[in-house]
Amino acid sequence: EKSQPMDRLVCGDVGFGKTEVAIRAAFKAVMAGKQVAILVPTTVLAMQHYNTFTRRFADYPVTIEMLSRFKSQLQIKSIKERLKAGAIDIIIGTHALLAKDVHFKNLGLVVIDEEQRFGVKHKEHLKKLRLLVDVLTLSATPIPRTLHMALAGIRDLSIIATPPENRQSIETLVIEDNPDIVRMAILKEIERKGQVFYVHNRISTIYEQAQFLEKLVPEATFCVAHGRMHEHELEEVMIDFIKGKYDVLVSTSIIESGLDMPNVNTIIVNRADTFGLSQLYQLKGRVGRSDRQAYAYLFYPKDARITEDAQKRLQVIAEFTEIGSGFKIAMKDMEIRGSGNILGREQSGNIMDVGFDLYCQMLEDAVRKLKGEKPVHVFRTPVYVKTNIFIPDSYISDEKQKIEFYKRYEACESLEELAELTQEMIDRFGPPPEEVKSLIAMEEVRTLASQLYIDEIIEDTKLVKMRITKESKLDTKKLVALIQKDKRLSIDRYDREIVNFVTGTITPEKKLEEIKKLLQQLL
Repeated sequence: EKSQPMDRLVCGDVGFGKTEVAIRAAFKAVMAGKQVAILVPTTVLAMQHYNTFTRRFADYPVTIEMLSRFKSQLQIKSIKERLKAGAIDIIIGTHALLAKDVHFKNLGLVVIDEEQRFGVKHKEHLKKLRLLVDVLTLSATPIPRTLHMALAGIRDLSIIATPPENRQSIETLVIEDNPDIVRMAILKEIERKGQVFYVHNRISTIYEQAQFLEKLVPEATFCVAHGRMHEHELEEVMIDFIKGKYDVLVSTSIIESGLDMPNVNTIIVNRADTFGLSQLYQLKGRVGRSDRQAYAYLFYPKDARITEDAQKRLQVIAEFTEIGSGFKIAMKDMEIRGSGNILGREQSGNIMDVGFDLYCQMLEDAVRKLKGEKPVHVFRTPVYVKTNIFIPDSYISDEKQKIEFYKRYEACESLEELAELTQEMIDRFGPPPEEVKSLIAMEEVRTLASQLYIDEIIEDTKLVKMRITKESKLDTKKLVALIQKDKRLSIDRYDREIVNFVTGTITPEKKLEEIKKLLQQLL
């Protein structure tokens, strides 16, 4: 309802209700007299959405149509003509919606479902249809470029974090190829009257794989689905599987996008090392859509060499198993792949050349500049005091957690933030040892000095030198009064920008405490 068009990314986990958001947005747009285009990546998902929307809008005078290869040429021509005349309110389609001969009379809202499956050109083409079109993008694991655009404030971001009632997390196993485990997994699911997805992403060998599985598990019934099948054949296979005529659907990654089959609660992925991170997460999300415990088996070959990135992807998918991990996985994907070119077409790119945090800061500054705002400059005072400041292994053994705490201490901008972080560390790991206490004291000194924009603090033999330049934000009257009052303070006779603080021969810990007290008096 704002004057400017919406460009919002809705990031919700698989099965969290993103389609419901799309239905309500579409209803609001149609009631305002606008047309709605819903872009989906596969014909199977287009069919599912068409059935869902038709069922939900049954009591309203809303005309819904589907544009995909499931339709004949004559039907497609008729749909395009009615769309141009404004006789269709909601059109659901695959890439066919992006054809040059598709015209709208009064397009108001574009919904892009499973955003990570589309290229930049596809999405930008839809926006060009109308300059004042609202865009709603739905994804559990957005591509790095889209996610970073949302995080950088170029796009709006909404996160659906609450799972549906009674939803359980999916038990995920990343294991080497093992036919015995495949057999056990299929039989276990059939015994509880459920169904299985078996993903084999090679059309050339998919029928051989299905025959191998039939011999491995003769007790089960199998069907095959892939993108090169005739549209009516594919539709029949999917409908028969939904009706429960088959126990196992052997398919390519065509099932990856948004399919909702609550009776399927086991998925087996062959050659999981060849899939992208969001693909693996989407595939995993095809199961666990009921209150039953769901299982995902991700197999990789025993002898094949797996790339470092593939290892990272499998590690992330095994690590983030709790409900609602989609957003965290997208963040990890952004770290692994880089976040792409915001003004260009690349959707991922190597940002590790400058480091992830620095890249984020640089991008944020560039966006602020384009908006006419001043870039946020974070000033940090270097503090050089001879003392042991580190987190020993006996206190925090995990290297990742240790680095995380170092980074978080370095980023603190007030004593309150430092106190909160220290409290969190004590809650998790107990009372800190002396080395960690020194680290905390050092960060307190650094934080206070940074607030005053003191250029640097360096320890000399029996004194501490503080460089105070014109840029410093301390009250000079306070400083002069303190120098007159405290005999340990004096202006350096050789360099007028340096204030000397004579500490004498005291312990490093005591020295840091004295510097902290001095800085607090200058605030």
